[in-house]
Amino acid sequence: MKKHKRFKGLFLCLIICMAFTFIGCRGRAAVSNTEVSMTEAVEDIKTSKFSMHFIDVGQGDSTLIGCDGEWMLIDAGDNTKGSAVQLYLKKAGVSKLKYVIGTHPDADHIGGMDVIITKFDCENILLPDKKSDSKEYEELIDAINYRNYKISVPRVGEKFSLGSADFTVLGPISKAESNNNNSIVVKVKYKDTSFLLSGDAESEEEQEIVDSGADLKADVYHAGHHGSNTSSSSEWLKKISPKYVVISCGKGNTYGHPHREVLDEFKKIGAKVYRTDEQGSIALSSDGVKLSWNVSPSDTWKSGYENAGTKDVVKNKADTVPQRNMAEDKTTEPGNSLEMTYILNNNSLKFHYPDCKSVPKIKDKNKEEVKTTRDELIKRGYEPCKICNP
Repeated sequence: MKKHKRFKGLFLCLIICMAFTFIGCRGRAAVSNTEVSMTEAVEDIKTSKFSMHFIDVGQGDSTLIGCDGEWMLIDAGDNTKGSAVQLYLKKAGVSKLKYVIGTHPDADHIGGMDVIITKFDCENILLPDKKSDSKEYEELIDAINYRNYKISVPRVGEKFSLGSADFTVLGPISKAESNNNNSIVVKVKYKDTSFLLSGDAESEEEQEIVDSGADLKADVYHAGHHGSNTSSSSEWLKKISPKYVVISCGKGNTYGHPHREVLDEFKKIGAKVYRTDEQGSIALSSDGVKLSWNVSPSDTWKSGYENAGTKDVVKNKADTVPQRNMAEDKTTEPGNSLEMTYILNNNSLKFHYPDCKSVPKIKDKNKEEVKTTRDELIKRGYEPCKICNP
């Protein structure tokens, strides 16, 4: 009888253990795709001496670089991605960051950085000489002050070490009105391999760096401004001559990143393209000569508009903004009754596509990004820009 009770107890314990195992497996299955993508990218190259991780943060940027146990983080996605970036860093074995670089004060680059500053020991904080009155920028400064860290504004030509690798600051050369053209641009070198990362630098900043005579040649180019046609100009690409291009952008983003004509440029120079919108977090390792990747290159060559299931209306390099097809039925036209992302000028009461060439000229205090319909903006008293015709 006692033996029967003992077996009954053991059987119940077994059932409970199996139940907990099942729940645990379901819990792991419920982990987000982003987290799974991050984990796979980390595990693939965790033991390498030099690694670079283009973290999938949706429509934004975040890049982790490690060499000989020292780490640098460039950008940290938007305000909702701080914890995801924190998780990625922990999985990569990061306990301390030698450098944290906020390329420029746009929310999709520095929004999650307050979490990183708060959670990790950070030796050097590098920011451009460009402030913002945005909530995200204020939260970043609050986090820096909370940890009693100091901000350094890097000078062009400065070189910094990261283990046996190093990186050189190439820009910004002059202070511009727009956030994008104040992006910190760096070239990272590890033995015979090199990498160029340019934040959201647009053609104006690119040209200044080209004119400076800086050595831009690199094996890997992190595409400027998420593959927008405001960046990656022909002369810039010619100087870099990359074998590989990585594009950080969000799946189905309303900006249409990456743009068709930029992808055509990458294809023309024979570069292999990797994309976070299609492949999740992308990681590479270098032995100083050869590069290894956690995924194969993308072979779709689809623009962001095509991936979002809408018409790719960017025609050529001269068209720096998406143009409306007036022949289409107005009820299905992007920006009429469908929600789109627009940039408002609250001074002139005009609204623009995000990539309109007028946007960088809008003062930060008058600039507002909204996601709404064209009809709603007109009802509110805003007029469409006559350049980009949103």
